[in-house]
Amino acid sequence: MASKLLLITVFVLDLIAFGLAVAAEQRRSTAKIVQDSDKYYSHCVYNSDIATGYGVGAFLFLMVSQILIMVASRCFCCGKPLGPGGSRACAVVLFIICWVFFFIAEVCLLAGSVENAYHTKYRTFYNVDNPPSCEMVRKGVFAAGAAFIFFTAIISEFYYINYSSAREKFQPYGGAGETGVGLGSYK
Repeated sequence: MASKLLLITVFVLDLIAFGLAVAAEQRRSTAKIVQDSDKYYSHCVYNSDIATGYGVGAFLFLMVSQILIMVASRCFCCGKPLGPGGSRACAVVLFIICWVFFFIAEVCLLAGSVENAYHTKYRTFYNVDNPPSCEMVRKGVFAAGAAFIFFTAIISEFYYINYSSAREKFQPYGGAGETGVGLGSYK
């Protein structure tokens, strides 16, 4: 049986990561072009930079969640073999999908955080026709990360449940149990 404590812990971590990613999307930095009092130069003024912290927090919570699932399942490749059947096949497919969704979510969160932290610092002198370009995060980068956090959460939970089910169904060849001898005894 899958560990309920692990499933609850991973769910809470994924829920926190999802909330932070949504908060990062809502609090993205915005910029406006401001001229000095003498009208000699223009520069970009950014509002709050909190979305970077939210994005990094979501990144870290999702990473911890994924690490917990992979340690508990021994990253699917270590530990005792899995019993053949539908649970093992589902676990293999869900393992691959889980890693793909995790990678996409982490890339979105990292890219959004880096882009949100980048603020243009240069000024333009006497050039009203060509104002500075105030770089900002595109709308939806953190939202895409949040969506893939949601997908990762669902798939990783199902992966662990199927993995646990297949692990419990394993019977060594010959019915030798835990002795390591699979051919039975000779008399």
